[in-house]
Amino acid sequence: MSDSNFVDYVKIHCASGNGGAGSRHFMRTRTNAHGGPDGGDGGRGGHVILRGNSQFWTLLHLKFTKHLKADHGEAGSKQLMHGANGKDVVVDVPLGTIARDSETGEFECEITEDGQSFILVQGGRGGLGNDHFKTPTRQAPKFAQPGEPGLEFWKILELKLLADVGLVGFPNAGKSTLLSVISAAKPQIADYPFTTLVPNLGMVNYHNQRSFVMADIPGIIEGAHEGRGLGLRFLRHIERNSILLFMIPVDTKDIRKEYDILLNELSQYNPELLDKTRVLAITKSDLADQEILNELKKDLPDIPNVFISSHKKTGLEKLKQLLWEKLSGA
Repeated sequence: MSDSNFVDYVKIHCASGNGGAGSRHFMRTRTNAHGGPDGGDGGRGGHVILRGNSQFWTLLHLKFTKHLKADHGEAGSKQLMHGANGKDVVVDVPLGTIARDSETGEFECEITEDGQSFILVQGGRGGLGNDHFKTPTRQAPKFAQPGEPGLEFWKILELKLLADVGLVGFPNAGKSTLLSVISAAKPQIADYPFTTLVPNLGMVNYHNQRSFVMADIPGIIEGAHEGRGLGLRFLRHIERNSILLFMIPVDTKDIRKEYDILLNELSQYNPELLDKTRVLAITKSDLADQEILNELKKDLPDIPNVFISSHKKTGLEKLKQLLWEKLSGA
């Protein structure tokens, strides 16, 4: 996904349709000049509906569509004819989309399956025709219900990428390089901080046609949970990952300290992230000889770890095996 094409946050105005009015009609024929009430019900106003679409990866199509308005229901008519319902507005969104009320921030729905739908703003109900109000003592009601008005709200849509493995690390930790080597994803790679400006997804193939999805987000810096750098905006994308793969370069002055900083940023953002399975990859291991690697192993965090080099393509099969075992619960 190019930088300009990835949109994971939009604010949209949604207006449902008014319900149609019930009819106050009375049956009149050549043979019956004083027939009873036969007014039909009004149609329902159109809903604004979210629908999951697995072919969508971004909210880009809503970036310049700020106002969504459903059609009004039609009025009822004679001979108990029901008014047509207003046409719904159906908005396709990528899997992993969350809807919130823009004023309260209240969570409203989460779209995680293809074809899953949710009525974001409900259309007004149609009014009842006068036929509903006849009684033995009131055989000719001259009134009917008006339709309910539609509703208008500003809604916030946020996208949280669905992936099995989320890459966590400081800028230039080698996350994008790893993703480009073990999947078909082609993220932007360069030797300067914040090369990755948007999340990237890649499908990683394992043995016997098994595969899993890996997500790379922009690098985290200390203070990301307070909005520093790019981390705060994209940290939500790893909330759905089953495994967090911490990536720290072999030439880091203090690997354990850097790991603790990353862990603290996740904890400050959302303590529940600490409940996820964690794996550590020491990247760029081709820059150190075996003696240095042996020394580093003595003081690594107490989680499963592997030394890798995306450039030399060493340790990658071991990493994939470790990740698969954790994902499958082996």
